[in-house]
Amino acid sequence: MIKKNVPIPIYYQIIELIQEQIEKGELKPGDSLPSEREFAEKYQISRMTVRQAFTQLVNNGYLHRLQGKGTFVAEQKIEQTLHGLTSFTEDMKARGMKPGSQLIHFEIIPATSQIARQLAIKEYGPVYEIKRIRLADDVPMALETNYISANLIKGLTEQIVNQSLYAYIENQLNFRIDHASQVIESSVANQMESQHLNIQKGAPVMRIQRNTFLQNGTPVELVKSSYRADRYKFMIQMKR
Repeated sequence: MIKKNVPIPIYYQIIELIQEQIEKGELKPGDSLPSEREFAEKYQISRMTVRQAFTQLVNNGYLHRLQGKGTFVAEQKIEQTLHGLTSFTEDMKARGMKPGSQLIHFEIIPATSQIARQLAIKEYGPVYEIKRIRLADDVPMALETNYISANLIKGLTEQIVNQSLYAYIENQLNFRIDHASQVIESSVANQMESQHLNIQKGAPVMRIQRNTFLQNGTPVELVKSSYRADRYKFMIQMKR
């Protein structure tokens, strides 16, 4: 219900109403919402107020608009808890989703100074550059570029990198992946990200840079990823 005699802004009440319906399953992904005019008439409020609420819900990833068709409930975001070191494949399997990869680039290149520094190798040393689209239930979730020392991790092939890199490193090469440092920042999609993630150029993305280390402290991987902000969110548990 929308209450006009309380100090809570009406647009915010609309947001809470729709969010609650989505979270309770009363509105499911793909369901269409009434038009702004119909919604305004039903609750006897202005269309501008409804538009403000819908826009906020779109920006927050609860709804999405299709030009000429209307406003629909968006797919639920995948939540990743940042308290352990797992691979994309492991994350998706834990959620009962089918992980996948689409390899778009694979070659050995000379390490730039920045890559060499992150991997603790000599500048111009050989590194694998691996670009993949990461999929969950066949839907593009992230564009990922990995840099791995070719002198440390030997025998990588296109077939292997289309699976789980972590599984190959630990199960086939018997290395122990121990910890990582990770930086997350908000950004907007460039042309390449727009093309491979099926989102508009300028759409919000989360850029992540992770440096992963073996148990002996050796850097094993530098990965730069761009995640769709409309389908992914991160949750951090903190304790005082």
